[in-house]
Amino acid sequence: MNVYHFKKGTEICNYSYSSNILSIRLNRQRLVVCLEESIYIHNIKDMKLLKTILDTPPNTTGLCALSINHANSYLAYPGSATSGEIVLYDGNTLKTSCTIPAHDGPLAALTFNSTGSKLASASEKGTVIRVFSIPGGQKLYEFRRGMKRYVNISSLVFSMDSQFLCASSNTETVHIFKLEHLTDSRPEEPPTWSGYMGKMFQAATNYLPAQVSGMMNQDRAFATVRLNISGQRNICALSTIQKLPRLLVTTSDGHLYIYNLDPQDGGECVLIKKHSLLGSGKMEENKENDVQPPLPQSYAATVARQSTVPSTSTMPGYSEDGGALRGEVIPEHEFATGPVCLDDENEFPPIILCRGGQPGKAKRS
Repeated sequence: MNVYHFKKGTEICNYSYSSNILSIRLNRQRLVVCLEESIYIHNIKDMKLLKTILDTPPNTTGLCALSINHANSYLAYPGSATSGEIVLYDGNTLKTSCTIPAHDGPLAALTFNSTGSKLASASEKGTVIRVFSIPGGQKLYEFRRGMKRYVNISSLVFSMDSQFLCASSNTETVHIFKLEHLTDSRPEEPPTWSGYMGKMFQAATNYLPAQVSGMMNQDRAFATVRLNISGQRNICALSTIQKLPRLLVTTSDGHLYIYNLDPQDGGECVLIKKHSLLGSGKMEENKENDVQPPLPQSYAATVARQSTVPSTSTMPGYSEDGGALRGEVIPEHEFATGPVCLDDENEFPPIILCRGGQPGKAKRS
C-alpha cells in the first residue's frame, strides 16, 4: 500500500502485507486495509498499526464498511463465509461491539450512514435489504428489492441525511427506499373501506407462516430508475445539488447519469443530465441538452428543468463535526486543532516514510 501527497505528488509512506489487498477504507481517524483472511487497522495521523484482526472468515471480495464519522469509527465485516453474519467492530476502542445475524446467505454489500448510527446490508441473493441500529444491532427496516430473480448488488448507499437508501445491481433497475421515522403511535385513520381492508389484511398476516407474513410486511421501493443497460457494474450516490435531491449513477462503460428524485412522491426518477467520462466533452454537452423531462407537470419534471450552474454557496461542503447529530458531544481529542488543511505541509498528514512494511521502523524525513 502506497500513500501519496496529492498536491506534491510525493510518497508519504508505504506498507507491505502478506497477501493481496482487496479493499481500503478510511476516515479522519482510522485507515483499514482488508485482506482475504485478515484486517489491519492504522492510526491515520501517523500510520501506526494499531490492530491486526487475524483469521477472519474467507472474504474474497474484501467486503467491509467503515463509518465516515470519526467519533465512532465503526467497522463492519462478514463474520461467516456461509451465512450473513456481520461483525461490528469499534475502531476507536479496538474491541468487538456485537455480531448481527443479518441474512441467511453470505453477505454481498455493507454500508453505514453518515453518522454511523445505521448499517445497511444485502446478501448474495440481493432480494432483501435490511437496516440495523448501531451499535445495538436491532433491525430497524426491511426492504424488498425484488422477488423474481437473484441479483448481484453492486452499490448500496445512504443519503447524507439518512432519509433515503439506494441499491443498484447488475440489472437495469436502481431502487431507492425511504427510511420513514418509526413511531409507536399512529393517528387514527378515518373509517373508510380501504382502511377496513387494510386492518383485515394486517390481522390476517398473524395467521400466516412467518416467512410469508414477513414478506408481506417488507417495504417496497419508494423511487426507481430504469437504466438503458443491464449486466454492467455501476456505482450510485445520493447527493443534494442546488438544494434538491439528486441520484448519480456511474456505469462501467464510462457514463455518469444524473437523475432528479422527488422527495415527496417518489416514483420514476427523471433523467436531467448525462456525461461521458471517457469521450468528447462537446459531444456529450449536446446530448445533455437533448435530454428533456416528460411533459406531465409533476414535481420532478418542474425541478428538473432548473439547469443553472450550481453555485458553491449551495453545494454541500465538508463538515468539520464529522457528521455528528445535533446535540451530540464529541470528545475534544477526536478533533484536529483547527481546520484540517491538506495543502499545509505542517499539518495533515505527516510526512513519514515506512519502508519495508515494518510499522515499528518508521523513519522521519
